[in-house]
Amino acid sequence: MEVINTLGRRKTAVARIYMSDGSGSITVNGRDYKDYFPTGTLQYMVTQPFELSDTVGKFDIKANLDGGGITGQAEALRLAISKALCEQDPERRPVLKAKGLLRRDPRMVERKKPGQPGARRKFQFSKR
Repeated sequence: MEVINTLGRRKTAVARIYMSDGSGSITVNGRDYKDYFPTGTLQYMVTQPFELSDTVGKFDIKANLDGGGITGQAEALRLAISKALCEQDPERRPVLKAKGLLRRDPRMVERKKPGQPGARRKFQFSKR
């Protein structure tokens, strides 16, 4: 199998991955994913596409993550892995799509408005 290159995004995080046949190692920015994502929830989020498609330990992932926070990066990586698995074998698409792993989450931070301290927060009202 050749190397499959895909992209995943979430908020302002971008994940570029290179997937190839291997023993199941996931490297994120030159580190093991368990070092990069310290909590079990984030680690589960990264491996979720493999568990749903019964491909745990079959592919090596080399990922470059940029921007956003740690949760956004984990979700961007999950999307990129899901897209790569579908590209490698289109039979996996219905399983991953049913769990919503092939959809880019469109939610973004609302912009700050002028004359306010935040997007919706207003300065304290003073009657006198």
